[in-house]
Amino acid sequence: MQTAAILLLVFAAPIAALYLFLLTLATGYSVLFALLPIAAAVFCILLILLRPGRARRNVGIVFAGVVLLSAVCLGVQFAHNAYDRYLTVEDGAPFDTADYLPFVQDSKVARLDGPASLRLGEPLPVVDGATALFPVYSAFVGAVYPPDILPLGAADGPFQFHNTIGGYALLAKGEVDVMFGAYPSEEQIGEARAEGRELRFTPIGREGFVFFVNRNNPVESLTSEEIRGIYSGEITNWKEVGGRDEPILAFQRNQGSGSQSALVRFMGDAPLMTPPTEQVEDLMSGIIERASDYRNHKNAIGFSFRYYADQLVGNKGIKLLAVDGVAPTVENIRAGRYPLTSEFYAATTQSTEQIDALLEWILSPEGQELIERTGYAGINP
Repeated sequence: MQTAAILLLVFAAPIAALYLFLLTLATGYSVLFALLPIAAAVFCILLILLRPGRARRNVGIVFAGVVLLSAVCLGVQFAHNAYDRYLTVEDGAPFDTADYLPFVQDSKVARLDGPASLRLGEPLPVVDGATALFPVYSAFVGAVYPPDILPLGAADGPFQFHNTIGGYALLAKGEVDVMFGAYPSEEQIGEARAEGRELRFTPIGREGFVFFVNRNNPVESLTSEEIRGIYSGEITNWKEVGGRDEPILAFQRNQGSGSQSALVRFMGDAPLMTPPTEQVEDLMSGIIERASDYRNHKNAIGFSFRYYADQLVGNKGIKLLAVDGVAPTVENIRAGRYPLTSEFYAATTQSTEQIDALLEWILSPEGQELIERTGYAGINP
């Protein structure tokens, strides 16, 4: 019987490894559910060693119980993971750059009614930008770049997309000429200076920094001070701001993202609370911990920029909150009535004839018209 127990242990090891692998595919890292069936298997082995007579009669039942418990644990985790993905709003957004490419007949990208007054030639400025501004600078490319340029993301091509963090990093290294995005973090400015470059910012449009909640949350508006109270951890229950008696689950974004940098500036001297976190697998660094993506729980609150949350994501399960009694509409942003109105920029580190011509054209009526047609408020009335 001891030999049988040893054989069971030998076979149990690869089975346990397979189980843990499947569990990782399901949700990642639920250690408790992983240990339950493994502990049951160990108990089964000990039973064989210590009570061989009784174990011989019951080992089949015990083994079947272990298999059933493993299946139940995996099923629960798969269901939880599916529900978690369903609640994820931002990083699960159905935004595809292919929908906004220039020079494509059925593209959603904004276009002028006629040809632009500017047509750039070589050397073409290399452009990059934030996710929320991709439709904007893609429209610029379609208006003033030659239609035969290399496709998006091609090596040595002038049309790139690496989002806020990647775009500012490449701008700092001199691999990008114009970066379209929100104002960067102090760390990103410091990275450019460490490379011997000074970032220059040309305001090209206005956008609203917005906060959103589950659409069934009865709260419709928050004051600026209430938001600071929530994100500093001083306000922890929705009933403190006129909502239900539920704890507030305040999500944040990763450091260096445009919206997280905007939150830090909005908070001013108020301390920022530690955000909900999750473990993710990074190809370079293994398992890392990061700020958890927004999950649309009934007690959650998150933030973004209006165009991204309202136009690109278009998630009907959330609603944008008014701030200080003013709704974040394009009209209120254009007029400056919305209190969290901010400018977005074309960031550069050098001046060339082509770069200067592009920036001047963006601020012209044609460039501003494309910004408005995309869904943003222009910088020039």
